[in-house]
Amino acid sequence: MLDWPPNEQTAEEINIPSGLPEDGGVVLGVVVNGEIDRLLRNTSRSFYLSLGVLPNQIRDQVGLLYLLARVADTIADTGEEPSQLLSELNKYEGVLNDGSEEVYLGNVADLQDDPHEEELLRSASKAVRAFAGIEQNDRNIMLRCLNTIISGQRLDVERFGTKTTEIRSLTSDEDLDDYTYKVAGSVGEFWTEISLKRLIPDMSSKGDFERFGVDFGKGLQMINILRDIPSDLHIGRCYIPSERLASIGLTPVDLLDESSMNAFRPLYDEYLDLSLKYLSAAHSYVSLIPRRHKGLRLSCMLPIIIGWRTIRIMRNRNVLSGMGAKIKRREIGSILLKSRIAVRFEIYEKLLMQAEKRRAC
Repeated sequence: MLDWPPNEQTAEEINIPSGLPEDGGVVLGVVVNGEIDRLLRNTSRSFYLSLGVLPNQIRDQVGLLYLLARVADTIADTGEEPSQLLSELNKYEGVLNDGSEEVYLGNVADLQDDPHEEELLRSASKAVRAFAGIEQNDRNIMLRCLNTIISGQRLDVERFGTKTTEIRSLTSDEDLDDYTYKVAGSVGEFWTEISLKRLIPDMSSKGDFERFGVDFGKGLQMINILRDIPSDLHIGRCYIPSERLASIGLTPVDLLDESSMNAFRPLYDEYLDLSLKYLSAAHSYVSLIPRRHKGLRLSCMLPIIIGWRTIRIMRNRNVLSGMGAKIKRREIGSILLKSRIAVRFEIYEKLLMQAEKRRAC
């Protein structure tokens, strides 16, 4: 489920190379080193675009955080006995907390269908060694977030078990909120903390910035959940709370039938509106970043605009039919170009963001 921002394409698929020349104070750069950068390009989907434009002071920390979290996510999503997956998650968490530089995940790697995810698990020690090389205070900030994410992945395994034909669901909106915080809101929390420490320590609105950061992450995860309902159902997972489904006369199993969309639509739209509310907080998050920090502003604008466009697609489709909400390659390129212009010109940025938000409503 880990995917920030919500889109299916890798940086390679949309033909955005690393190391592009400077343009308006923004550079697309390599994350950590060539090997780590390649793993990120293969696994981070369009999040690699945000990573590539981040300032040097935080790019390695954010990139490694994502990669290490993706390892835990891949373990939790593997179709194997829950006891084995929990053991592997606990082992991996122990390595991160103990400061070790080696971890063997070959047993889980053997079970992967996706070659990129298999390679990620076999190469986990490369990411762990890079993590050990991060400055201690930054590593502590990263570790708090990683422990929170892993707790969410562990809860997923305990709650849903492995890939099965039996569909299990979250119970309540409180469960949903807790899940979105642990696997994504905590990432927004980390992103905010490392930005304040390394880039904008003198920010006057730290409390709002921190709160908006959490909502930013939760909003992107909500979009992922709503987009991925069919694929999650087919591995026995339903993140739409059973209590809410029961209130409209549905069960998780009913969502396997695309004809249930008419009954499901009001609740689905309510969750899309919640995602929009979170992205409005994300927009406020960007507004608090000083304009001189172009790379940081750009890295945040990209997922917000992609999120809004994804919601716009989802508004007009029957998600239960399995139709995706994939944004086309040319459209991603256009978003990148417009956003790079927007961070240079305040009026253009205001008009761009207003227009994108309006179309998603």
